[in-house]
Amino acid sequence: MTSMEKEILIDTGKYLVDSGLAWGTSGNLSLRTNDELMLVTGSGTKLSNLEKDDFVVFDVYTGKKSGERKASKETPMHSGIYKNRKDVKAILHSSPFYTTLFSCSDEISIMSELFIETMYYLENVTYVDYYHPGSYELGDAVAEQSLNANIIMMKNHGVIVFDDSMSEAVMRLETLEMACRMIIEAKKAGVQLTRIPDKVVEDFLENSLYKPRKVQKSN
Repeated sequence: MTSMEKEILIDTGKYLVDSGLAWGTSGNLSLRTNDELMLVTGSGTKLSNLEKDDFVVFDVYTGKKSGERKASKETPMHSGIYKNRKDVKAILHSSPFYTTLFSCSDEISIMSELFIETMYYLENVTYVDYYHPGSYELGDAVAEQSLNANIIMMKNHGVIVFDDSMSEAVMRLETLEMACRMIIEAKKAGVQLTRIPDKVVEDFLENSLYKPRKVQKSN
């Protein structure tokens, strides 16, 4: 286990809180360190002031951990994603204001056809019903839906986001929160948002030089 991986998680936690994308103890982070192990935040840790002893090495297949600290209660979600998605290297769970507002409502939906970043980062967003935090039911539901998207909205809870690096996972979260805020503010102001046509979106994803399109794989 390298100190660099811990530093990435420490810096990410502080950035999320400073940016209004996380608060208190309402989030958790992890990095895959090899095919079997992940480094995950400990239970009850605050993302704003993580320290090097606030992490747990956890085997995603056996459930064994190293060290005395208890792993985050949301560890079943993280391990389930890593088992199903070999391409995933980083996971973050948080409850940003506007994103969580969307997770608590069935009346509004997330639009990905708004601007460049939403077309790319929000191409696939999926949902799971409410299950108690830390439950194996939630872990199983999230693991199943991880085959379909890199963003999973958890009803009345928040969101879990994952990617091949923590920087990309953070960018997905930032884009999601920005889109949710835009949609809410437009609705409040009576502004009609214009969607980018589906054909243009598809052309952007397939042919633009923005970023290579990421296709989800089950193995």
